[in-house]
Amino acid sequence: MTTFALVKLSAEEIKEIKEFLVYPKAIVIFTHRNPDGDAIGSSLGLRHYLEGLGHTVKVVLPSEYPPTFHFLKGVDDCLVFDLEANRCIEELHKADLIVCLDFNALDRVDKLGPEILKAKGKKLLIDHHLDPEPFADHVFSDTEASSTCEMIYQFLELLGDEKKVDLAIGEALFTGLITDTGSFKYSTRPETYKVAAALKSAGVDDYTLQDRIHNTATEKQIRLLGHCLANRLEVIPEYGAAIIALTKQDYVDFDISRGDTEGVVNYMLMMRGIEVAAFIREQPTIVKLSLRSKGDISVQEICRNHFNGGGHKNASGGAAYAKLEDIVGRFKSVLPKYLKKRVPVT
Repeated sequence: MTTFALVKLSAEEIKEIKEFLVYPKAIVIFTHRNPDGDAIGSSLGLRHYLEGLGHTVKVVLPSEYPPTFHFLKGVDDCLVFDLEANRCIEELHKADLIVCLDFNALDRVDKLGPEILKAKGKKLLIDHHLDPEPFADHVFSDTEASSTCEMIYQFLELLGDEKKVDLAIGEALFTGLITDTGSFKYSTRPETYKVAAALKSAGVDDYTLQDRIHNTATEKQIRLLGHCLANRLEVIPEYGAAIIALTKQDYVDFDISRGDTEGVVNYMLMMRGIEVAAFIREQPTIVKLSLRSKGDISVQEICRNHFNGGGHKNASGGAAYAKLEDIVGRFKSVLPKYLKKRVPVT
């Protein structure tokens, strides 16, 4: 299989896009289901820029966003397909330009995928996941980028409009930098810090953003985290791996809703000697996995090869229609294929 790590916009494409944006257009921005900080931040950052040029812009989310990001300007105006399906489809088919952000395949937007294919508007894809599907007229893809928010800033640079970044754009894009890098702990490169510096120069207060993103947990979420670590954590020291598996009953007992388990997977990597973490959740009809790793260990391969998923080298996800215990067992069984057995660290 051919892997595409970087797909640039040509000089001709950039010229075409700039000329296309000269006169007011109807534009719809889409991102993936269960939107995270990068998906929401990139969508809102690009929206604010395009509105500043005089365009009419709608952001469509396949599902609701976590309340953590309620502080971002314009987030309350986003259309949610799960709540307003007909309105979202109507806006899509009226659009002159359809921008797809932070996803590489149309199945990431569920039922909206076929509608995007049928829509007549020009399509632009900006994303940092491997192997983008060839459904867009223009593709800007870079798997080395920390986030799609980083790429949105670079897209504005390509258009010669980086000086149009104001506080609203800056806060949206910096949100994606923070969340997709774990507060600059992974997936960074020199360009990431250049973008961060430019956004701070535009007036972004990164301390306040960090506080708004990371220090807004509810009592329920803290108690759930305690339950995960005290009662659901399993360590596999011989392979430097750890698992937290939540049952359907856990979802009932803690009244778990969207966003309540955000970040739980990262706590396992805080342990000395743990290099792979699996957060596995039993939901009504499916079992979902979130995998994280350190260094050169590719959880993207594990998800792609065994759990119908994918993502990034050190952060990926997957899902399967099976029993929770079977998925936990499958994860354990594939560890020897990707990790060397070692003497446990004590």
